[in-house]
Amino acid sequence: MLGINKFKKIMVSTAITAGLSGAIFSSVLAGPLETIDLSKSPVGPNGNAAQSADEISLTSDEVAAVKEKKYKAALVWHASGDWVNAVTEGAKTKFEELGIEVVATTDAQFDSARQASDVENVLALNPDIILTLVVDPVSGGAAFKPAVDKGTELVLLSNPIAGYKPNSEYTGIVTDDMYGMGVAAAEMMSEGIGGEGEIGFIYHDASYFITNNRDNAFRTAIQEKHGDIKIVSEKGFTEEGQTFELASAMVLQNPGLKGIYVAWDVAAEGVIEALRAQGRGDVKVITHDLGQNNALDMIKQGNMYGTVADRPYEIGQAMAMLGVYGLLDKESPAFSVVGYDKVTKENLATTWEKSLRRPIPKKLSEALK
Repeated sequence: MLGINKFKKIMVSTAITAGLSGAIFSSVLAGPLETIDLSKSPVGPNGNAAQSADEISLTSDEVAAVKEKKYKAALVWHASGDWVNAVTEGAKTKFEELGIEVVATTDAQFDSARQASDVENVLALNPDIILTLVVDPVSGGAAFKPAVDKGTELVLLSNPIAGYKPNSEYTGIVTDDMYGMGVAAAEMMSEGIGGEGEIGFIYHDASYFITNNRDNAFRTAIQEKHGDIKIVSEKGFTEEGQTFELASAMVLQNPGLKGIYVAWDVAAEGVIEALRAQGRGDVKVITHDLGQNNALDMIKQGNMYGTVADRPYEIGQAMAMLGVYGLLDKESPAFSVVGYDKVTKENLATTWEKSLRRPIPKKLSEALK
């Protein structure tokens, strides 16, 4: 995610649209600053309980049947970057194992109109499966309707599409373990500040499925599981660039702060910058996802204490298999989640490769020496 790493800009570019679509999904989507029931597993946008992506599997007979057909697939992404590349690599590897040719990979650059055009273009190549993260959950319904009408198996990453149902217009959704990531972030905050003290909470202030659930899980876990930690300041943002000012005001108004939670990695960069500007090297920051700038700060034992990273390669593999479920008319789990890892300086190198399936950047590996 939002987890989500490296589809961060989509949260900004679709904030207004997400606010409108929140009314459509309000019966199942959390919003900013809600308490959630951590005793239950997350539910998808249609109210379906989460299932581990590890449970998605194919029998040897099913694999053999698929290989005979010489199917084709297209990856219609919202953006590009390390995170998307890892999803792509996972999907391509699995498709290759199944004898499925990937005929197109597109990058909408967070532009819903461009994604609609991408759908039209890839359909000319007659893919049997399309994997996608839809840019706009509302207009995406019209954008992907030609694919649905053509009988193409559609598999979604994280974002729902308004009016679409699992095992109907799409096979299933694969995403982060949102509750697990939020709870893990709360555990890391406790570790980072010694189990007690005042903290700040900087959350994504828009109706957005992944970030809302991760933020709310963190907030609820702090309140219910870490009684000696108190959230004394809560500030929301809709654009990443706002977090510098929010964090600056937060520490000035609450000089006793020992830690700050931020919704995702890029947004946390502004918080780190603000803390440096005020000479507050004592304040520990916890966030989600992996990014080189904050990872370097973590290595240097700056403000970034730790992050919770999802596993995009595994997301890609699970999505590919769900596409095959559709081809086989096999009932798909409507809402599947992948695992995550708590990342600190000590395990950064191994978790970077585990999450993104590529070696840690040279800049970071040298800093770790």
